[in-house]
Amino acid sequence: MTELSAETVQRRLAPRAVRYYDRVDSTNDVALEWLRTGAAAGSAVIADEQMKGRGRLGRTWHTPPGVALAVSVVLRPEAAQVAQVTMLGALAIYDLLEGTGLNDLGIKWPNDVQVKARKICGVLPEAAWDGDRLLGVALGMGVNVRMDFTGTELEDTAISLEPALGRWVNRLDLLESLLDRVDFWYARLGTTALFEVWKSRLTTLGRVVTIENVRGVAENVDADGALLVRDDAGTLRRLLAGDVAFG
Repeated sequence: MTELSAETVQRRLAPRAVRYYDRVDSTNDVALEWLRTGAAAGSAVIADEQMKGRGRLGRTWHTPPGVALAVSVVLRPEAAQVAQVTMLGALAIYDLLEGTGLNDLGIKWPNDVQVKARKICGVLPEAAWDGDRLLGVALGMGVNVRMDFTGTELEDTAISLEPALGRWVNRLDLLESLLDRVDFWYARLGTTALFEVWKSRLTTLGRVVTIENVRGVAENVDADGALLVRDDAGTLRRLLAGDVAFG
């Protein structure tokens, strides 16, 4: 029997407003619609199976049932705080994993939490606007719990929590802990403390990186989360997004 069900999720997470689905196209889609119709900050959409999850740079993926966490949380930050929401998601997942006893954790810029340099999660914040007025943000998070990457093209670059720990974990416990950490960092959104902790956990700084057509040394990040790369010609480039390759 799966750890996640409408009954177990509602009981464990009360009084938080939650919507649970055995199967959904995208938790972010549901969260964005709920946000527009008045969902309170902290409201969460959870799915056991996600058919059309979205990632950065327009990627999509399928999360099979029983193997991961697929969660979107409604947040209502100030417009000036939106850049920190992606940091918030990465920090919440980092804390969750650290709490299980995992070590050798790091955040590959901007928000890929990694275990032994292998990706274990995805984070995608999507904002809803009414003209130039921010309505809120749906913070989508996916955590590999027991997905098996053996024999796939991701075998050397992705990892799941249970193989990393060498033991079974209860996804309902993980879900509760993840949402607690989201609440913790949401209360600190817009602060220097959140930014500094995120920066301290990055594994990208000081290394030679290639992002799109830019190659150079990742020297720093700014308050908006942009990566500052000194390219091979000596020019400091400010990059807002892109896949990082090392070396």
